[in-house]
Amino acid sequence: MACWLYEGMLLFGVVFIASYLFSSLSQTRHALDNRLMQQAFLFVVLGIYFAWFWSKGQTLAMKTWHIRVVDLAGRPLTQRRSLLRYVLSWLWFLPPLAVTSAFGLSGAESAVIVLGWVLVWALLSRFHPAQQFWHDALAGTRLIDARPRQA
Repeated sequence: MACWLYEGMLLFGVVFIASYLFSSLSQTRHALDNRLMQQAFLFVVLGIYFAWFWSKGQTLAMKTWHIRVVDLAGRPLTQRRSLLRYVLSWLWFLPPLAVTSAFGLSGAESAVIVLGWVLVWALLSRFHPAQQFWHDALAGTRLIDARPRQA
């Protein structure tokens, strides 16, 4: 979970720069103008970020915490499998966001539903035979310990 929080802090910079680039190139003057296009752009930027680093084995946060993502055979991920893992990782957020959007819930109600779903989704990993997250199981990937071996 600490790696996840660290990744979020690093992604703040990626999202900030990508949003600034989008706003500058599209001449967006108001935050709500071009909102759907900006969200789509950020989805693609984050997809490129994760697919690139996961195909190399680790993001910067994963290197810090000595975590590596590999396929079920222990090999590095292909770009295609990395992209599949990225799309499936949105299962952490898309279902509650769809519910909040469909029912037009307030910000506080949306936060409760999203945080509740993330908690449930994390707890569901305990029911997987290898106790891995379900997006990894569906993508055919797994996280391994990448600490350097001591002689």
